[in-house]
Amino acid sequence: MLVTTCLMSLVIVLVWNKSIFIALGFLIFFGSIEVMYFSASLGKFHEGAWVPITLSFIFMVVMSVWHYGTIKKYEFDVQNKVSVNWLLNLGPSLGIVRVRGIGLIHTELMSGIPAIFSHFVTNLPAFHQVLVFLCVKSVPVPHVEPEERFLVGRIGPKEYRLYRVIVRYGYRDVQQDDLEFEKELINSIAEFIRSGGADQNGFVEGSEKLSSISSGAIPLWEEGGDGEVDGPASPNKEINQQTVAPQRKKARFVLPKSAQVDAEVRSELQDLMDAREAGMSFILGHSHMKAKSGSSFVKRIVINFFYEFLRRNSRGPSYAANIPHASTLEVGMVYQV
Repeated sequence: MLVTTCLMSLVIVLVWNKSIFIALGFLIFFGSIEVMYFSASLGKFHEGAWVPITLSFIFMVVMSVWHYGTIKKYEFDVQNKVSVNWLLNLGPSLGIVRVRGIGLIHTELMSGIPAIFSHFVTNLPAFHQVLVFLCVKSVPVPHVEPEERFLVGRIGPKEYRLYRVIVRYGYRDVQQDDLEFEKELINSIAEFIRSGGADQNGFVEGSEKLSSISSGAIPLWEEGGDGEVDGPASPNKEINQQTVAPQRKKARFVLPKSAQVDAEVRSELQDLMDAREAGMSFILGHSHMKAKSGSSFVKRIVINFFYEFLRRNSRGPSYAANIPHASTLEVGMVYQV
């Protein structure tokens, strides 16, 4: 309870943007009540008050173990991420081939190449013709405006078709289903390409720049699966949005001939649409934590047993529930922390 009161005081200041004096008043009032309750429990420890104290201690241990393991996992990701140059120079040495479609690599990192992808590509030297490193983040605001939700950037030279997308949700935002999310994601990347992203030769490692993109700005028409056209007809190539449930509508994206884009930008947009027509695959990391050899006995117990037990019995990211299972690939990797 005391921990909750302290965290609530931080919410009052950081999230609600209220005065620090209001937060201090809240902390002093409710904190004093909880301190009195805790002191009374200590005074009657042998008369049954040991039960709430024991439960509080167990909850504190669980939260501490989870926090410690999560921090170690993130530190491993940061320390073992690879540079963009590593990815770009990997093709000739491993004979990497590009397959049709769009590959979405889910990662917690907002820069660099995650270790889970380097592990995947060194064991299976192939990835999609369009590769998107997707990072879903929750921000401390109630809602994120649709035009500010997607941050899009490019990784490496434009001919490699590598992109990074950061999707931001507020704590009261409802995440879309996979169909709506895919449409907005493709539109955001297409708008990034059309608005000048293709003029950049790529990011300089360590100083990646992302652009806030409105997902509905690209002039692509959408057509319902029942044959009703939402926009003007066009003989250009269409993209049929594949869905898992057969009763759901298909979405088709058309690049109109009237779009005022140069040939290079149109070619990149066409590659994106061709890849979307071939299908979209979701690649998720599935990590297993192990303490390094030579670690202390306490660390081995905490990481190998307690944290792994909590990880196996905890739910995954909320966005993973909306991903179609038929097009999902989980890549397992052992984290030596």
